[in-house]
Amino acid sequence: MKYFTQAIVIGALLVSAAAQAIRIKDVASVEGVRSNQIIGYGLVVGLPGTGEKSSAFSEQSFATMLRNFGINVPQGVKLKIKNVAPVAITAEIPAFSKPGQKIDVTVAAIGEAKSLRGGELLQTFMKGVDGNVYALAQGSLVVGGLGAEGADGSKVVINTPTVGRIANGAIIERAIASPFGNNDYLTFNLNRPDFTSAKRMADTINELVGPNTARPLDATSVRVHAPRDISQRVSYLSTLENLEFEPASESGKVIVNSRTGTIVVGKEVRLLPTAITHGGITVTIAEQQEVSQPNAFAGGETVVTDNSTINVTQEDSRMFKFDPGVSLDQLVRAVNEVGLAPGDLMAILEALKQAGALQGELIII
Repeated sequence: MKYFTQAIVIGALLVSAAAQAIRIKDVASVEGVRSNQIIGYGLVVGLPGTGEKSSAFSEQSFATMLRNFGINVPQGVKLKIKNVAPVAITAEIPAFSKPGQKIDVTVAAIGEAKSLRGGELLQTFMKGVDGNVYALAQGSLVVGGLGAEGADGSKVVINTPTVGRIANGAIIERAIASPFGNNDYLTFNLNRPDFTSAKRMADTINELVGPNTARPLDATSVRVHAPRDISQRVSYLSTLENLEFEPASESGKVIVNSRTGTIVVGKEVRLLPTAITHGGITVTIAEQQEVSQPNAFAGGETVVTDNSTINVTQEDSRMFKFDPGVSLDQLVRAVNEVGLAPGDLMAILEALKQAGALQGELIII
């Protein structure tokens, strides 16, 4: 319980930390600069008896492979292919990859093979969504899983022995065209759409390059005029993506994981005046505003500061009392001092939301 309550407070403090400037490249991507998925179907051979049991599609695949090498299998001959496994091969081609470069591939059994450990992937075509071949995959698998089975049917499986990887296992054979240099502008797409963040990004670019260089299109996209010459455009983008701006604060959210008991509180969450009855605990949170007046000759400014007072008593009284404007992380601090169970705190949050006193979105996962 102690560790749980401490985790809640730490989560609230982290989420409520003040926003800070961050590079454009860390929160946005350039439209058209993306990876592409490719997939293939092939055979893994050399397995120590852990391959595919006899099935129609695996026998057909094996027979087709033999025909490619000039070996014809007579009709009606049943193949024993327990050392062979049909597999699916997947990979992603990074943006601007060129023919001859190598990428990693993932290989997964698609039949009844028990393990791919020790297997060798035969040369496999890897195609894109358009049906064209973009890479050739081949090589020895590295499998992190392990499986063992006894004669009485008992077995032990560690991790997943039917999935493996081949480092640099595919050679790119065809480049994928990119629209990077086709227009007079670049478009940045925010990873987390927000109107305020889009405007701030555009303002930051305009301050450096000049007015009307960048224009926000919506909550996600910011369009920026750019030179057509590719070498100049690369240098230009390098400068822009390293500019720093301050993204907008997230909307008020409370994330509750009912399985692990984790609660994360956003800094924008606020509570309206309300009261909750729960158990034998009394939590009173009062917030007062004080005026700080500098000396006559100090040259400072008069400012208003918030002063919050939290009192916790464990008596027969069962009322939680909140004044306007109290933040939710102050509530979490208060109830943690009396050691509420995770379920109790979740019940309080749900009750606050139902009463309309929780100004923010409550998300339970």
